[in-house]
Amino acid sequence: MPDPQDLGLHGEQLVQTWLERQGWQILSRRFQSRWGELDLVAKGYSAQGKLSSDLLAFVEVKTRSRGSWDADGLLAITRNKQKKIVTTARLFLTRHPQWADLPCRFDVALVGCYTRVPPTAKLHRPIPGQDRYLGLQDYIVNAFTL
Repeated sequence: MPDPQDLGLHGEQLVQTWLERQGWQILSRRFQSRWGELDLVAKGYSAQGKLSSDLLAFVEVKTRSRGSWDADGLLAITRNKQKKIVTTARLFLTRHPQWADLPCRFDVALVGCYTRVPPTAKLHRPIPGQDRYLGLQDYIVNAFTL
């Protein structure tokens, strides 16, 4: 079984690849503050699916092994976790004032780890050096709000 930290990094890379294929531009990966971390910050699509340059998405990626107790990571996005993400997003915008006036949303990507290629995944790839695969199972737009 891969190290959980490595698994998370591979999950973030999978989601980044998927977003880029959808036309998003990745502005930042693993932005850290004392309040928390932003897995991905992307610029691109509006909620209606039309290409736009005036929207930022702060994407929380949850990568889990099969049979996780927390609904594939969704239950780990507690109200407290949401507050940390929002606070860190505000700091990100303070440090990057060129994007501070853009509309923002908070998305969640759920990635699973499997022993075979997951047939329902939006995108999948093998984990390097492992006999396992990662699959993007769900991408939740506007998963939570301020």
